[in-house]
Amino acid sequence: MSRDIAIDLGTATVLVYVKGRGIVLEEPSVVAIDKVTERVQRGQNPKSVPAVKADEGDVVRPLRDGVISRYDVTLQMLRHFMAKACGNTLLKPRVMVCIPSAITEVEERAVVDAANQAGARKTYLIEEPVAAAIGADIDISMPNGNLIVDIGCGTTDIALISLNNTVASESIKVGGDKFDEAIVRYVRRKYSVLIGDRTAEEIKIHIGSACPRPEEKYINVKGRCLTQGLPKAIR
Repeated sequence: MSRDIAIDLGTATVLVYVKGRGIVLEEPSVVAIDKVTERVQRGQNPKSVPAVKADEGDVVRPLRDGVISRYDVTLQMLRHFMAKACGNTLLKPRVMVCIPSAITEVEERAVVDAANQAGARKTYLIEEPVAAAIGADIDISMPNGNLIVDIGCGTTDIALISLNNTVASESIKVGGDKFDEAIVRYVRRKYSVLIGDRTAEEIKIHIGSACPRPEEKYINVKGRCLTQGLPKAIR
């Protein structure tokens, strides 16, 4: 039987949703490339596992700022994810892919071609702010404005949606990665301690807030002291 699936091609994470089953796959959109054969070796998450040795291969992100930067690698990654999510089916699945609101026609065509070559019977595109609004149970068919801000890893999409249409939209290349970099710089400047991106992300998730809180929250982290060169724990 054919299946309907939705894919969120994020700069850091790929989500795959299967109709009737929910989200069945959540994996990093990072792969390792063999330097000699230029073939994809395996899925690789540099935030949780050791990176591939320099003489064996390169760890790359085939998606940059929400769009495809390495078509061949993205194609192999999509094939892997779709096979893992759907398994053996008699018919190819229909696929819906989330795209940034400010994507160009050339970039749209690349997404459609990659999904079709990866095994989709038919590929549909939906803008990420619209998908976010539907996922948040907002009735976008009503004649009133809904302002959606979708903060991703590489980009942030802002859209005004009404009557099932996007009235105005904007996409800026600022997202979670920029937040992590700002946290790393802040900890380095204030505490003279160097932390990694993974630690910065933990700080952002556990105590980060867009609005002031009534009481301050703290987290204990470890890094390398820049003055002594030794490990150091800070609060």
